[in-house]
Amino acid sequence: MPQADYIAPFDTLTLSDIPRVGGKTASLGELCQLLRDDEVRVPDGFAITAEAYRDALSDAQAWPKLRELLAFDVEDVAELARRAAQAREIVYQATGGPALRAQIVAAFRLLQESCGSELSVAVRSSATAEDLPTASFAGQHESFLHIRDEDGLVEACRRCFASIFTDRAIVYRVNNGFDHAKVFLSVAVMRMVRSDHASSGVIFTLDTESGFRDVVFVTGAYGLGENVVQGRVDPDEFYVHKPIFRQGFRSVLRRSLGAKQTRIISEPKGDGAGLLTIPVPRALRERYCLTDAEVMVLTDVAIRIEDHYSKRAGRPTPMDIEWAKDETDGRLYVVQARPETVASQRGTDIETFRMTGSGVVLAAGKAVGERIASGIVRVIRGPADLAAFQPGEILVAEATSPDWEPVMKRASAVVTDRGGRTCHAAIVARERGVPAVVGTGDGTARLANGVRVTVSCAEGDIGRVYDGEVAFEVQRLKAEDLIQPKTHIMLNLAQPDLAFRFAQLPSAGVGLARLEFIIGEQIRLHPMAAVHPERVAKARERAAIDRLSKGYASPGRYFVDKLTEGVGVIAAAFYPRPVIVRLSDFKTNEYARLLGGRAFEPEEENPMLGFRGAARYAHPLYADGFALECEALARVREVLGLTNLKVMVPFCRRVEEAERVLAAMAANGLKRGEDGLEVYVMCEIPNNVIQIDAFAKLFDGFSIGSNDLTQLVLGVDRDSETVAFDFDERDPGVLEMLRQAVAGGHRNGRHVGICGEAPATYPEIAAFLTNIGIDSMSVNPQSLPRTLSVVREAEAALASAAPNSRPIAESVRT
Repeated sequence: MPQADYIAPFDTLTLSDIPRVGGKTASLGELCQLLRDDEVRVPDGFAITAEAYRDALSDAQAWPKLRELLAFDVEDVAELARRAAQAREIVYQATGGPALRAQIVAAFRLLQESCGSELSVAVRSSATAEDLPTASFAGQHESFLHIRDEDGLVEACRRCFASIFTDRAIVYRVNNGFDHAKVFLSVAVMRMVRSDHASSGVIFTLDTESGFRDVVFVTGAYGLGENVVQGRVDPDEFYVHKPIFRQGFRSVLRRSLGAKQTRIISEPKGDGAGLLTIPVPRALRERYCLTDAEVMVLTDVAIRIEDHYSKRAGRPTPMDIEWAKDETDGRLYVVQARPETVASQRGTDIETFRMTGSGVVLAAGKAVGERIASGIVRVIRGPADLAAFQPGEILVAEATSPDWEPVMKRASAVVTDRGGRTCHAAIVARERGVPAVVGTGDGTARLANGVRVTVSCAEGDIGRVYDGEVAFEVQRLKAEDLIQPKTHIMLNLAQPDLAFRFAQLPSAGVGLARLEFIIGEQIRLHPMAAVHPERVAKARERAAIDRLSKGYASPGRYFVDKLTEGVGVIAAAFYPRPVIVRLSDFKTNEYARLLGGRAFEPEEENPMLGFRGAARYAHPLYADGFALECEALARVREVLGLTNLKVMVPFCRRVEEAERVLAAMAANGLKRGEDGLEVYVMCEIPNNVIQIDAFAKLFDGFSIGSNDLTQLVLGVDRDSETVAFDFDERDPGVLEMLRQAVAGGHRNGRHVGICGEAPATYPEIAAFLTNIGIDSMSVNPQSLPRTLSVVREAEAALASAAPNSRPIAESVRT
């Protein structure tokens, strides 16, 4: 009987070969076809088929022994380790036959002929139930890198075959309902991409935290990719917006510089190579490991891979892609691609977590999971500590290992010193539905065994570990219950970190995006200090400005770039729905608290009614800072291509002031009407209502700021606790102002919305505004469900009482 052929070159394989070579290698074959003549390619290689594994075990009569060995309770960690080791030894011995060895060596020699005698290869396992749209098996089996000689290759292949019975793989199959005897292993042998002194990383074609589908998320670090995958370093991160990229705009939406503490390189050892982890020099750590142009190339190939797999599957298929850059030829390579199986599999139900209490922050890092959990800290410094781990504890470690998954599934949260959003700890946490704070730097030092903490990943990009049990709430909603009424219900949103998450709520867009949060929390630098750092008197503050803007051409460039990213993320998240961005409206005492701010801000007795809003923009004290705001917003529209962005002017007291502001905006690249730019004005001063016909000639729409309007109608300082009882938006005088504002705006064919707290705080005001025909209401995300319900009920009652009495013409809706 002739010997079966167990070798299959990559370029002969497609996705239809999954039963033959497993999901990982079949995917490599498919990518070879897709990227055959592309700038980005798949390294040459071959597969050792799953038939080799099956035949080897059958010839060794190993199946009965394995069935008996694997019939046990996988929750018993000690027994799991013992039986898994025995199973691996059975497979290792069975796959060492001379016939299989001869085929592996012959294929390796052919690969050497095409790639050169200095060839080194990666040896990677590929299971027949791996990298499927509903199960990834990511990290379950072994891989071996920089194999150079025939003996080393055969040894690596045998160990790959044996890794089908790692502890973690056994547990994963049991938990996901796979029969051990029906999952087979193939091995991929691939030319090694020499990224030792270049870079490598992971790409997702969605946002891994929120599941938002309209971005490509690229991560990378120096050296071999294991550092990124295993979470041993904090990688650089880049987001690119897919819809705009498809329209031809080639810009990074948002970037984050990672610490990139170490790199893995190969170290020659005789005929083979070992792997060495070395520190990355500070100068390299302070630079991105990819250029923007390279991010664009990777984005392009990632989108094409996603489109190809989606077409093959007949449904949208977000992808998880590994890439590497070769230091010798300078090319970018795709070394793996598989369907993403966590964020993309979430149901349509909406679950939101919100902190309601506060506490002392013990540690902070990157947030994974958008959830909150409390529990007792258990610091894991090595495998020996795993036995003491109790269900519901908080697992704290420098980094996690795939071998820890049987324990990790019992954790209520995970905290690590190292790692980014695509590391092992992050992947497992998402899959298990628990929050993880990764890359804290010092979590293992700051969190002690036995201490109760609260882990919050629901406050944006930063995850925090609070001392003690801090109160939080969970809101669970069904998406089908959140139906938009005729009156558009929009969101008030300040934090770009939450934009992808809240964009998936059924809103009509963003009615108020405030620049103050981005400037105050993310940029932290006074705009005038960014333009004129030399005017900042204190040397300590000037040094802080230099540190903030390090890596940028100037502090002004830092300010513009960071503001562009913050606003751009919000506009991209809701694209093509409208996003109305309000120009900065700090009061002078708030501006003064920004870095360098005291050098530029006057002291006022009553900042609430002082130098704020529109009064600042064309004034010599702030005009240069305002130019930075305008430049950033113009870049969002022109460079990023996010023309759904509208601009709103706050606290505009007089018509003449409005004219000066519009002129200043036009001089700084934001001309009303140019490229469809719409400019709104806040309607929050009684004069805005009284002169609404004149304001309507200058602006495209109005947004009622009920907080300031109520304050100024009633003469009550809204920040004063002493007279807080007199601040009530339901006062007849305030309601009359609201009515006149809506009627006046519509009389001039202008959109009228409201972005104050009144509709969210008082359902009766939401109903009142519906009855007078307001176009939109903008509320906080937590208030969205109730406001939708109240407005739908009010519209139904209005239609039932008088179907033709609605005072608004549908033609003025946007």
